[in-house]
Amino acid sequence: MTFGLGALVSLFGVVAFGAVLPVVPTGAAVSGAAALAAHENPVMVVLVVLAGALGAYLGDLATYALCRWGGEALARRLRWLRGNARLDRLGTELRSREVPVLLVSRLVPGGRIPMLLAASVIGVTWRTFLYANAPACLLWSAVYASVGMLGGTVFPRPWEGVVAAIVLVVVVTQVAGWVHRRREATA
Repeated sequence: MTFGLGALVSLFGVVAFGAVLPVVPTGAAVSGAAALAAHENPVMVVLVVLAGALGAYLGDLATYALCRWGGEALARRLRWLRGNARLDRLGTELRSREVPVLLVSRLVPGGRIPMLLAASVIGVTWRTFLYANAPACLLWSAVYASVGMLGGTVFPRPWEGVVAAIVLVVVVTQVAGWVHRRREATA
């Protein structure tokens, strides 16, 4: 089996789709692809990072467009922002540090969509969003590809590295989500 253009296009599509509908484990897809690519040709991992980042970027653009279209009514209906206090807090954080907040929100499990929604409600411009989201998507993709490469180098067979990378991503994501929920519950 060779890891080629078809795999990269598939990865791009899965990540773009998962960025809009967050039911697809996009981080695990990037990690698994990186583990597989590392076994065949380590240079391909760079293309995996780029395909993952581009898919995430375009998916985030679509998500941000939907958030801007839905606006504050969507925020209230989805109850992600649970009242004006949370929206105000996110808005204050975004206004003071737009780029770092958007960058970090891409890496925090479950943090991206509420932050995109808050950014759209407070009126973060398209220009700022385009500028801030590019490095966020690249960093996100590189982090998950690194996890995949780690899994791919530990195990001798490609499928073992892919499984290890996916399991590691799922465990880390679940633990990070649990910690985030605990912090919010105590805040």
